[in-house]
Amino acid sequence: MRRLFNDKAEVQELLKRADDKELTKTLSLKFAKLKENRNPFYLNFEELEDILKWKLRGQYSRLRKKREINSDLNVITITKAAFAISHSDKDIETTLRLKILSILTGVEIPVASAILTLCYPSLYSVIDFRNWRQIYKPEKQKTTYSTKEYIDYLKIIRQWAKEFDVTTQDIDIAIWQKDIELNNNLKIN
Repeated sequence: MRRLFNDKAEVQELLKRADDKELTKTLSLKFAKLKENRNPFYLNFEELEDILKWKLRGQYSRLRKKREINSDLNVITITKAAFAISHSDKDIETTLRLKILSILTGVEIPVASAILTLCYPSLYSVIDFRNWRQIYKPEKQKTTYSTKEYIDYLKIIRQWAKEFDVTTQDIDIAIWQKDIELNNNLKIN
């Protein structure tokens, strides 16, 4: 594992420059508010679509027709089940949550991780090719991930979050921004 950050100040600077930090925080706050009012907590179809728009960005419309198979009732039922999972072993809990969310059409590990991250920003992090590239420096771009790869990745993210006293979501955003700046030939201030 490479060391990506020198100190908390570097993480904070990357967070300030992050391209979608405000939207990310807005969505996280929206879901935090919903958790206060919904017991048990769940997402509906439109709320899931908000997450998909955020996660998929320019690719959002690509599988829209396929995702319409997900009914509002199914999204509510499946997300309620996923969020209700509790286990003393957090790796097992995460695995079960990912697998349940992946029942939804159009949801695989990266999108399931986005759902968990926006709903539980202090516990989870989004897995994607940018963050994977920064941590592991693979020879080829990676876009699909196993549950085990996500669990291993999340352990690294959690370690850095603890080390720099920020949320896992903050580390996720900082890595994302670092990759954008390094791979778009932008200067890092």
